[in-house]
Amino acid sequence: MNNKEKGKNELEKLLKGNKNFVNGCPTAKNMCLETLKKFAFHQEPYAAVLSCSDSRVVPEIIFDCGIGELFVIRVAGIALGPNVIESIEYAVKKLKVPLLILLGHDDCGVMKYAKDNYPNMTKDFQSIMSAVYPVLDKKEDIKCHNFFAMEHTKWVETTLTDKSKIVSNAVKNNDLLIAKCHFDHSTGLVNLI
Repeated sequence: MNNKEKGKNELEKLLKGNKNFVNGCPTAKNMCLETLKKFAFHQEPYAAVLSCSDSRVVPEIIFDCGIGELFVIRVAGIALGPNVIESIEYAVKKLKVPLLILLGHDDCGVMKYAKDNYPNMTKDFQSIMSAVYPVLDKKEDIKCHNFFAMEHTKWVETTLTDKSKIVSNAVKNNDLLIAKCHFDHSTGLVNLI
Protein backbone atom coordinates (compact mmCIF):
# COMPACT_ATOMS: atom_id res chain seq x y z
CA MET A 1 0.00 0.00 0.00
CA ASN A 2 1.49 3.36 -1.02
CA ASN A 3 1.19 6.47 1.14
CA LYS A 4 -1.66 7.89 -0.96
CA GLU A 5 -3.72 4.77 -0.19
CA LYS A 6 -2.75 5.14 3.48
CA GLY A 7 -3.88 8.75 3.21
CA LYS A 8 -7.31 7.59 1.98
CA ASN A 9 -7.59 5.22 4.94
CA GLU A 10 -6.60 7.99 7.36
CA LEU A 11 -9.14 10.35 5.78
CA GLU A 12 -11.89 7.75 6.24
CA LYS A 13 -10.85 7.36 9.88
CA LEU A 14 -10.95 11.13 10.45
CA LEU A 15 -14.35 11.50 8.77
CA LYS A 16 -15.63 8.68 10.98
CA GLY A 17 -14.17 10.54 13.97
CA ASN A 18 -16.05 13.63 12.83
CA LYS A 19 -19.28 11.61 12.90
CA ASN A 20 -18.41 10.58 16.49
CA PHE A 21 -18.05 14.27 17.34
CA VAL A 22 -21.36 15.16 15.68
CA ASN A 23 -23.17 12.29 17.43
CA GLY A 24 -21.74 13.28 20.80
CA CYS A 25 -19.90 10.00 21.30
CA PRO A 26 -16.16 10.72 21.01
CA THR A 27 -13.88 7.72 21.39
CA ALA A 28 -10.41 9.32 21.58
CA LYS A 29 -8.64 7.91 24.61
CA ASN A 30 -5.14 9.25 24.15
CA MET A 31 -5.66 12.62 25.81
CA CYS A 32 -3.73 12.11 29.01
CA LEU A 33 -0.28 12.62 30.46
CA GLU A 34 0.54 8.95 29.86
CA THR A 35 0.08 9.43 26.11
CA LEU A 36 2.12 12.62 26.15
CA LYS A 37 4.96 10.77 27.89
CA LYS A 38 4.86 8.12 25.14
CA PHE A 39 5.57 10.85 22.58
CA ALA A 40 7.95 12.86 24.75
CA PHE A 41 10.87 12.51 22.33
CA HIS A 42 9.24 11.79 18.98
CA GLN A 43 6.02 12.24 17.07
CA GLU A 44 4.21 10.07 14.54
CA PRO A 45 1.17 11.99 13.28
CA TYR A 46 -0.74 10.27 10.50
CA ALA A 47 -2.14 13.50 9.05
CA ALA A 48 -1.36 17.20 8.79
CA VAL A 49 -4.19 19.70 9.00
CA LEU A 50 -4.03 23.28 7.80
CA SER A 51 -6.84 24.93 9.72
CA CYS A 52 -8.07 28.41 10.48
CA SER A 53 -7.17 29.86 13.87
CA ASP A 54 -10.89 30.38 14.55
CA SER A 55 -11.62 29.28 18.14
CA ARG A 56 -14.60 27.21 16.93
CA VAL A 57 -12.47 25.09 14.60
CA VAL A 58 -10.36 22.68 16.68
CA PRO A 59 -9.21 19.79 14.46
CA GLU A 60 -8.37 17.41 17.31
CA ILE A 61 -11.89 17.76 18.71
CA ILE A 62 -13.92 17.80 15.49
CA PHE A 63 -12.02 14.74 14.18
CA ASP A 64 -12.14 12.93 17.57
CA CYS A 65 -8.35 12.68 17.91
CA GLY A 66 -5.91 12.79 20.76
CA ILE A 67 -2.28 13.60 21.44
CA GLY A 68 0.14 12.61 18.70
CA GLU A 69 -2.38 11.94 15.91
CA LEU A 70 -2.45 15.23 13.99
CA PHE A 71 0.19 17.78 12.98
CA VAL A 72 -1.91 20.95 13.04
CA ILE A 73 -0.94 24.24 11.42
CA ARG A 74 -3.36 27.03 12.33
CA VAL A 75 -3.45 30.46 10.73
CA ALA A 76 -6.28 32.95 10.28
CA GLY A 77 -8.22 32.18 7.10
CA ILE A 78 -5.82 29.31 6.24
CA ALA A 79 -3.77 32.12 4.65
CA LEU A 80 -0.85 30.59 2.81
CA GLY A 81 2.49 32.26 3.51
CA PRO A 82 6.13 31.10 3.63
CA ASN A 83 6.03 29.86 7.25
CA VAL A 84 2.79 27.98 6.63
CA ILE A 85 4.15 26.36 3.47
CA GLU A 86 7.35 25.33 5.26
CA SER A 87 5.36 23.90 8.17
CA ILE A 88 3.41 21.75 5.71
CA GLU A 89 6.64 20.76 3.99
CA TYR A 90 8.07 19.70 7.35
CA ALA A 91 5.07 17.44 7.95
CA VAL A 92 5.38 15.93 4.48
CA LYS A 93 9.17 15.55 4.24
CA LYS A 94 10.27 14.92 7.83
CA LEU A 95 7.20 13.36 9.41
CA LYS A 96 6.09 11.53 6.24
CA VAL A 97 2.38 12.19 6.78
CA PRO A 98 0.33 10.50 4.03
CA LEU A 99 -2.57 12.96 4.37
CA LEU A 100 -2.90 16.73 4.32
CA ILE A 101 -6.29 18.21 5.13
CA LEU A 102 -7.01 21.78 4.09
CA LEU A 103 -9.81 22.78 6.45
CA GLY A 104 -11.89 25.87 5.72
CA HIS A 105 -15.09 26.67 7.60
CA ASP A 106 -18.38 28.54 7.65
CA ASP A 107 -18.64 32.09 8.98
CA CYS A 108 -14.93 32.83 8.53
CA GLY A 109 -14.12 36.33 9.74
CA VAL A 110 -11.18 36.60 7.34
CA MET A 111 -13.43 35.92 4.36
CA LYS A 112 -15.93 38.54 5.58
CA TYR A 113 -13.18 41.10 6.16
CA ALA A 114 -11.67 40.43 2.73
CA LYS A 115 -15.04 40.76 0.98
CA ASP A 116 -15.84 43.98 2.82
CA ASN A 117 -12.51 45.59 1.85
CA TYR A 118 -11.78 44.15 -1.60
CA PRO A 119 -10.11 45.34 -3.82
CA ASN A 120 -8.43 47.85 -1.50
CA MET A 121 -5.39 46.70 0.44
CA THR A 122 -6.04 47.46 4.08
CA LYS A 123 -3.51 48.97 6.45
CA ASP A 124 -3.86 45.97 8.72
CA PHE A 125 -3.67 42.25 7.90
CA GLN A 126 -1.86 42.80 4.58
CA SER A 127 -0.20 39.39 4.39
CA ILE A 128 -3.49 37.66 5.14
CA MET A 129 -5.37 39.73 2.57
CA SER A 130 -2.61 39.08 0.00
CA ALA A 131 -3.29 35.37 0.48
CA VAL A 132 -7.07 35.74 0.15
CA TYR A 133 -7.63 38.41 -2.50
CA PRO A 134 -6.45 36.22 -5.43
CA VAL A 135 -9.65 34.19 -5.09
CA LEU A 136 -11.72 37.35 -5.43
CA ASP A 137 -9.56 38.42 -8.39
CA LYS A 138 -10.52 35.22 -10.26
CA LYS A 139 -14.22 35.11 -9.46
CA GLU A 140 -16.66 37.63 -10.93
CA ASP A 141 -18.95 37.97 -7.94
CA ILE A 142 -18.81 35.97 -4.74
CA LYS A 143 -21.78 36.86 -2.56
CA CYS A 144 -21.67 34.06 0.03
CA HIS A 145 -18.83 34.05 2.58
CA ASN A 146 -19.09 30.27 2.96
CA PHE A 147 -18.76 29.74 -0.80
CA PHE A 148 -15.81 32.14 -0.74
CA ALA A 149 -14.18 30.03 1.99
CA MET A 150 -14.59 26.88 -0.14
CA GLU A 151 -13.15 28.59 -3.21
CA HIS A 152 -10.25 29.80 -1.08
CA THR A 153 -9.57 26.23 0.10
CA LYS A 154 -9.33 25.12 -3.55
CA TRP A 155 -7.00 28.03 -4.27
CA VAL A 156 -4.81 27.03 -1.31
CA GLU A 157 -4.33 23.54 -2.75
CA THR A 158 -3.39 24.87 -6.20
CA THR A 159 -1.05 27.51 -4.82
CA LEU A 160 0.57 25.10 -2.38
CA THR A 161 1.37 22.57 -5.10
CA ASP A 162 2.61 25.38 -7.37
CA LYS A 163 4.91 26.90 -4.73
CA SER A 164 6.19 23.77 -3.00
CA LYS A 165 8.26 21.17 -4.81
CA ILE A 166 8.19 19.01 -1.69
CA VAL A 167 4.39 18.91 -1.65
CA SER A 168 3.92 18.65 -5.42
CA ASN A 169 6.48 15.83 -5.68
CA ALA A 170 4.86 13.96 -2.80
CA VAL A 171 1.49 14.19 -4.56
CA LYS A 172 2.99 13.10 -7.92
CA ASN A 173 4.78 10.16 -6.28
CA ASN A 174 1.61 9.00 -4.48
CA ASP A 175 3.18 9.78 -1.12
CA LEU A 176 0.57 12.37 -0.16
CA LEU A 177 -3.18 12.78 -0.48
CA ILE A 178 -4.55 16.31 -0.16
CA ALA A 179 -8.16 16.52 1.01
CA LYS A 180 -10.03 19.81 0.68
CA CYS A 181 -12.59 20.01 3.49
CA HIS A 182 -15.12 22.47 4.86
CA PHE A 183 -16.44 22.57 8.43
CA ASP A 184 -20.09 23.52 8.93
CA HIS A 185 -20.70 25.09 12.34
CA SER A 186 -24.44 24.46 12.30
CA THR A 187 -24.10 20.68 11.82
CA GLY A 188 -20.57 20.03 13.09
CA LEU A 189 -19.87 18.08 9.91
CA VAL A 190 -16.69 18.18 7.89
CA ASN A 191 -17.55 17.83 4.21
CA LEU A 192 -15.21 17.12 1.32
CA ILE A 193 -15.15 19.83 -1.31
